[in-house]
Amino acid sequence: MATNFNTGNSTWRQLMGNGLLYRVPPFQRDYSWGEEEWDDLWHDIREVMRPEGEPTHYMGYLVLQSEDGKRFDIIDGQQRLTTLSILVLAALRQLQLLLDKGRDTENTRKRLDSLRQGYIGYLDPVTLVSEPKLKLNRNNDHYFQTYLVPLRSPLPRRGFRRSEHDMRKAFEWFDRRFREYLEGEDDAGLAVVRLIDGMSDKLLFTVITVTDELNAYRVCHFGSNLGP
Repeated sequence: MATNFNTGNSTWRQLMGNGLLYRVPPFQRDYSWGEEEWDDLWHDIREVMRPEGEPTHYMGYLVLQSEDGKRFDIIDGQQRLTTLSILVLAALRQLQLLLDKGRDTENTRKRLDSLRQGYIGYLDPVTLVSEPKLKLNRNNDHYFQTYLVPLRSPLPRRGFRRSEHDMRKAFEWFDRRFREYLEGEDDAGLAVVRLIDGMSDKLLFTVITVTDELNAYRVCHFGSNLGP
């Protein structure tokens, strides 16, 4: 197969840093993960974050297309990146709840802003416009950007596609897991940051980057065992 691509390993922190932006192409499949996949991901994160846990957890392949090395179309791996973003939003929800209760407001606000900028969106230093790090496909992005990213509460439930309901259910599922995780914590805000910040260095992807659509789909075709 004559395919031009670059392959390397990246942690989730490296993927989400340095102003990199990701887009699920408009006609890629909708969000479809369910409780089994959410539970597997949460279990893997909890295991790798144990003091005696493995130094990294392998998350599989990502196939990306980019012409400039800054903006990437996600050809394969959108389910994992979308779910990780939803997980972070559920973590941000815990910090927002602490703010609403007036708990350690200065530190909590700093932690919330830092995690949001690091994993959800950043402020462009030129335009001063906030730009999301992840844009979903034509069926899912409106719900994601309008309701999940701003942490709208309660989340609307009527008149949406099944995949949008699945994203809402994912957020609510991880929200419950975080509430359980934080039970008994003296400093819940610090515990949230330690989990997100710690796992970002331990979740490892093999990233295949190509420069054109044809080669991207060739990689996916010939590597059909790369995962969801």
